Amino acid sequence: MTDFIIQSVGMLEVNCMLVPVGKTLYIIDPGGDAAKIIKLAKSQNCSETIILLTHAHVDHIGAVGAVATTLKAKAVYLHRNDHELYSSPANCLRPWFPPAKNLPPPTHFVENEDFSVIETPGHTQGCVCLYFKQFPALFVGDTIFAGSVGRTDLPGGNQEQLIRSIREKILTLPPDLKIYPGHGEPSTVGREKSTNPYL
Repeated sequence: MTDFIIQSVGMLEVNCMLVPVGKTLYIIDPGGDAAKIIKLAKSQNCSETIILLTHAHVDHIGAVGAVATTLKAKAVYLHRNDHELYSSPANCLRPWFPPAKNLPPPTHFVENEDFSVIETPGHTQGCVCLYFKQFPALFVGDTIFAGSVGRTDLPGGNQEQLIRSIREKILTLPPDLKIYPGHGEPSTVGREKSTNPYL
């Protein structure tokens, strides 16, 4: 049982996470289906919304504009190394994913007592994992999946860097820590360390 919402959105079924902490609602990777995300967000008793992006590929940012505008998001946090990708017209997968529109300007991450940022470049140069200690939960975006790892043939990808990030930044965490990827099912650090064939 979790105290946050995992909502699959968009054609590529991105796991958008709605994580309430006190009066702040953190929305992680609103990649599509803005109306669905907004409805879920409004059902939470939170007075402030902050959008957190694990990286800037178009399938993870497609609904940022609509969600941020409607919910009057306080900020959109994204690692500075992905700011150029975030706003690039080349950040698309035509014809299914045109470039995202009406994107608010992102801000480089500012950690607080609710979450910390673990830099894990490789899938993109600005990929991060977000650790919320109160659950505890690690939201890993497309860095690692249950039984797999992120692609590196898209803009910003580097296979050697990705594997190094996973081994040095994720697999060194407690084995029972739950990880929640950007697509697919949750796993644990220990399970991926012992069974992931790519590692």
